[in-house]
Amino acid sequence: MDIVSLENKIGVYFKNENLLKEALTHRSYLNENPSWKLPQNERLEFLGDAVLELITTEYLWKTRPRFEEGLLTLLRAALVNTKMLSKIAEEEVGLRDHLLVSRGEAQMAGRAMETILADAFEALTGAVYVDQGFEAADKFVLRFVLSHLEEIEKKQLYKDPKSLLQEISQAELKLTPVYKLLSESGPDHARVFSVGVYFGDELKGEGTGASKQEAEIAAAKEALQKMK
Repeated sequence: MDIVSLENKIGVYFKNENLLKEALTHRSYLNENPSWKLPQNERLEFLGDAVLELITTEYLWKTRPRFEEGLLTLLRAALVNTKMLSKIAEEEVGLRDHLLVSRGEAQMAGRAMETILADAFEALTGAVYVDQGFEAADKFVLRFVLSHLEEIEKKQLYKDPKSLLQEISQAELKLTPVYKLLSESGPDHARVFSVGVYFGDELKGEGTGASKQEAEIAAAKEALQKMK
């Protein structure tokens, strides 16, 4: 495990390196490596989740004094959701290269790997807090998470795709998007739904998912992309 390169990446040098190693230890790793002396990262994840939410909430409260509670809540959710944290963990921190997971988990993709990465980022936040204190955790979250706030506001990423598409289409086209099921396939335990979003009779986007709602969101995303 190359601890030093990760510390250089995040700009935090641990007094207790075992905390960093624990943050990187997924429970699946212990099944294949029973001699590993450190615990899995779920306790640090539990703590890090709270630290991350507090820092984000305080920052939004201080820097957005005119925003109402509803908008502050949406912005916070956009900053600390699984997709955002997993993206930060992989692309900015490089956590995937340092995670201790089983061989099977290492091959995971999609939502499963997103969850593992997001959980590890929360555990890392918790480890920074325990080892270095609140100020260091605050700087860490500011650098890697809150730096995305301006982009989220500019692109209105705090709004879910269906709501944003409806808002734009009604304002610009005076039309309300309509979602129609195009197809449904797969066994009962693994259904795949395909949905189209229409403006009048015109198909504007298509999406697939494990549920109709998931497929509708994917269709809305494609429609928004085409409109941009």
